Amino acid sequence: AKNFTNALNRKRPIEAMRDDRRKSVTSTKLPKCLTTLDLTSLGVGSCGGTGMYVVSGMVAHEIAGPGVVFSFIIAGLVSLLSGMCYAEFGVRVPKTSGSAYTYSYVTIGEFTAFFIGWNLVLEYLIGTASGASAISSMIDSLSNQTIGHWMVLHIGKLPSIAGHDNPNSYPDFIALFIVLVMTAVIAAGVRNSVIFNNALNVVNILVWLFIIIAGICFADVENWRKYGGFFPHGWSGVLRGAATCFYAYIGFDIIATTGDECKEPHKSIPRAIIYSLAVCMTCYVTVSAILTLVLPYTLIHEESPLLDMFNHVGFWQAKYIISVGAFASLVVSLLGSLFPMPRVLYTMASDGLVFRFLGNVMKYTETPVIATVISGSIAAILALAVSLRDLIEMMSIGTLLAYTLVCLSVLLLRYQPVVLQTSPKPKKIITLNITKQMIVLKPSGHNYGTINDESKSDLDDQQKILAETWRRIQLALYPPLQHIKYTLDGWMIPIRMCLGIPPKTKHLIYKAWWAMLLLSFFIIILLVLILLVCQQPQNPTRLAYMAPCLPFLPICAIWFNTYLMLKLSAITWIRFIVWCFVGLFIYFGYGVWNS
Repeated sequence: AKNFTNALNRKRPIEAMRDDRRKSVTSTKLPKCLTTLDLTSLGVGSCGGTGMYVVSGMVAHEIAGPGVVFSFIIAGLVSLLSGMCYAEFGVRVPKTSGSAYTYSYVTIGEFTAFFIGWNLVLEYLIGTASGASAISSMIDSLSNQTIGHWMVLHIGKLPSIAGHDNPNSYPDFIALFIVLVMTAVIAAGVRNSVIFNNALNVVNILVWLFIIIAGICFADVENWRKYGGFFPHGWSGVLRGAATCFYAYIGFDIIATTGDECKEPHKSIPRAIIYSLAVCMTCYVTVSAILTLVLPYTLIHEESPLLDMFNHVGFWQAKYIISVGAFASLVVSLLGSLFPMPRVLYTMASDGLVFRFLGNVMKYTETPVIATVISGSIAAILALAVSLRDLIEMMSIGTLLAYTLVCLSVLLLRYQPVVLQTSPKPKKIITLNITKQMIVLKPSGHNYGTINDESKSDLDDQQKILAETWRRIQLALYPPLQHIKYTLDGWMIPIRMCLGIPPKTKHLIYKAWWAMLLLSFFIIILLVLILLVCQQPQNPTRLAYMAPCLPFLPICAIWFNTYLMLKLSAITWIRFIVWCFVGLFIYFGYGVWNS
């Protein structure tokens, strides 16, 4: 049992991930041809689109009014928290295509890494299928629903897997065809995929400039003063809108899957993550500002806000340009979901956690063709057989979980002690500060002595003694702590009955005294724990880029990502659990024995 547990927690050495000799371990065959501009374009394409063409109108009309501008700013800053953690890992572990999977592998352990990688694959599958379904829906709208009516009449309706009975839902063969075409584009080579992505992004930027310039001509500042002012629903509406706007920024992690194909990953990956988020935030904020300046927020159309905006002011010719931009945005977003999926599978297969044939790279195209074709085919089947509404409900949970664990991994690495290693290089003068069982090395100009093999042995003995002492303390405290826990659990039932506390109620909304007391209690505990973390000595190793404001930045990102995960529907969690069981079957049946 101990050996099996050690196998689940084994880690990939981070030094080996930085070393060029890693190629001999994973047989990397992917070409190094991507620049910082290419990676930024991939990130912008993966994130961009939904915020401008859908989310801005929905949040402005229903939730925040003109305050949607601040909703996008807040959501962008929160996304930047996770982006900074990704950027630091891009410097620490640049030569990888595994994104959050590899980051977890070098910090937390193999089982957690597989869990994250497996759920990233799920999110990319659903993102690809939903993107293709959205493009198909747009084509159907341009045909005035002629295609949909013909499909329902001659093929039949598509049953919903979530209880949403939609009479207009049908087997989407157009979405199937779109996914297969995009799979062929991805399999043709990374250079071809990036050129296609860059061309579509140029179209998106041109359409964005058109929206801003044309919108300014019809802007009316009075729309920000009337109808309840700039914050008609208060700051609470702005914050609720930020939770929805956050999903418009999801997708920048595609950049972290290109480490094996980037010319200078340690520089390009962190820069591209920051640049892409900045570009997306600029686009979202400016478009939402124009939207609420041209129209009162009560008149904004939820599903097609930009088309309706220009129609309302009489500039109906703009709908053709907006349609081109929306189509290009959806296609590039689909590319952003399909592009990283085979690369995560390729990295996991190279590590032996999934079937190794998925890691084969075709010599001619220099892409993991088998992983690309298999993942694309599964996504095509999902697009054919699952309605767009059901697909949308299944999104985001894996990505948010990956963001959370990347932030946690940064915390773990920044507070890990330096490992003493023998080296043929001349010995450097260092001081030793032993604090809370953690040895930290600090350069010093004072000669306190050098560390030799004998002193290292003494330090190892001291660490073993401390570890054994702590283990005995835990064994001594475990029985009484468990007894206290069981006693409190037994007391809680009569206490709840005496206080009249029902099992499920929105207590905080109604400001029940005991709920507010518990909330205050847990906030105090959280603050105390953060202060304790702040007192710990950090690893003195310096990198080209490091996430600032530790430990507050990753802790805030973890909190917000967890909050958003808990806002997802129950059916999403059920599907997530089913997918996890499938992954556990593969890992314990194959991965743990072939790692």
